[in-house]
Parts: sequence; C-alpha cells; structure tokens
Amino acid sequence: MAARLRTLPAAVAPVLVGTALAGQAGEFDPIAFVAALLGALFIQVGTNLANDYSDARRGADTEDRLGPVRVTAGGLVPPRQVLIATYVTFGLAVLCGIYLIVVAGWVLLAIGAASIVAGVLYTGGPRPYGYAGLGELFVFLFFGVVAVTGSYYVQIQDLPWQAFVASVPVGCIAAAILVVNNVRDLETDRRAGKRTLAVRMGRERTRAFYAGLLAVAYVALIPLALGLTAWVLAPLLTVPLAVRLARVVRTRTDGPSLNGALAGTGQLQLAFCVLLSAGILLS
Repeated sequence: MAARLRTLPAAVAPVLVGTALAGQAGEFDPIAFVAALLGALFIQVGTNLANDYSDARRGADTEDRLGPVRVTAGGLVPPRQVLIATYVTFGLAVLCGIYLIVVAGWVLLAIGAASIVAGVLYTGGPRPYGYAGLGELFVFLFFGVVAVTGSYYVQIQDLPWQAFVASVPVGCIAAAILVVNNVRDLETDRRAGKRTLAVRMGRERTRAFYAGLLAVAYVALIPLALGLTAWVLAPLLTVPLAVRLARVVRTRTDGPSLNGALAGTGQLQLAFCVLLSAGILLS
C-alpha cells in the first residue's frame, strides 16, 4: 500500500524510452539498463514512502480523503518504521547508482542525488514544493527530462536532441498521474493547507490541464518522427484510452472513479512508452 504500485509505471517508462534511444544508436549495456531501472523504481518507492510519512505529519491525509488509506495516517504502520523503510529504499537506489557512476561518470551521482532530494522535499522539509503547487513541474522534470536523458546517458555518454524531445511526452503523462491524484484530493488538500496546483487552479481548469498534458504528449511525437521515422507514432494506438481517461477526469468526482483514472493513467504511460520504445528501435 505504501509503495503505491499503480504509480510505478512513472519510474519504468522513462528508462525504457531512454534505453531504446541508445539501442537505436547501436549501444546497449544490459547491466546499466537493469541498474537504471531498479534505481528508478527504488527512488519512486522511496518518494512514495517519504510522502506517506510527511503528509501524515502535516495532517494532509485525513479520514475523509477519497484516495486509498495511507499506512502512516491510517495507523497501519508506525511512523518510525515508514521512515526507516524510506531510508532503506533510497539506500538501495544509491547502491544501484554505484555501477552507473562507474560506467558513466560522476554526472550520474549528481542526477541520483538530485532525484532523491526532490523525492524527499516533495512533501518533506521546511518548505515542501508539493504544497506550493510545483509538484507537476518537478514530476515532468525528474520523471521525464532527467529520467529519459539520464537513461540514455548511462548507455552512451552523450545527449542528442532526440533524447530531450522523447522526454516531453514521458514527462507530460507522468505529470498527468499527479494531476489526477490532486484533483481527487482537492478538497482535503485545501483544508490541510496543501496548495497543490489543483487547489490553486480549481477543479475545472485542472481537469482541462490534465487533458492538455495528454494532448501535448501525442503532439510531441511529431518532431520525434521527423527526426527518426514514422514508427515512433505507434503510441497513437493509445489515443482511445487517453480520451476515455480524460472523460472520466472531466466528469467524475467520486473516489472510485478517480482512483481508477489514476491507475489508468499509469497504464496509459506504460503502454505509450512501450510502443514508443518499440517504434524507436524499429526506426
């Protein structure tokens, strides 16, 4: 429950895309791929644990929230155990990063350290950026730009423009996952003083923002196709799922529907990025 498995596609997807770009260029280190994938998963789980702990301490996870029960606020796990699990998980991410630093240099140390700090400060620290409406921006940067380009860099110590373009749709859909979460929790977040982007923008504009993020993800495929081949347009096969999810987010306010949309957006990202990776490799 604390790991929030439905959010893990946000960690897997960018590693697949970045590695596929490297493979298309003729380079593939399977150990680096596994290390990057495990490192990304551990950072995501560690961030979720840190969020569970910090939100409980700040009173954001109340009994009337529409989302799943959080283990700290719900009294299912003692706060100290959640905190220890957070340290252990981030520690495992560091272990994965050791190999990446060896093969790709100390720039990976900076990337890994920044990712862990961003995960902790999302809802932790004296001025958590998740409480200031910056969560979606940081998700776009770290689960899009940083994760895709970093996964490419560990394979080939270079950063072509295609890696940055490919990171845009990945980051947009990752940010959309958080948007659904924040639309669902809008009222309880407002009462807790958590000024998420949804709280600041209001429900209707946030719903439109969700649809806009998905639209940008598909539009961003065009320059990538021009730089590679039309195979990278394969993610267009997921448009019906995206339309269905946007309709749910636009029209529903109940917890079960939005929880389903949250899981569905994670599935959309994984399907989108698997197809994008396959298209890149076929280019």
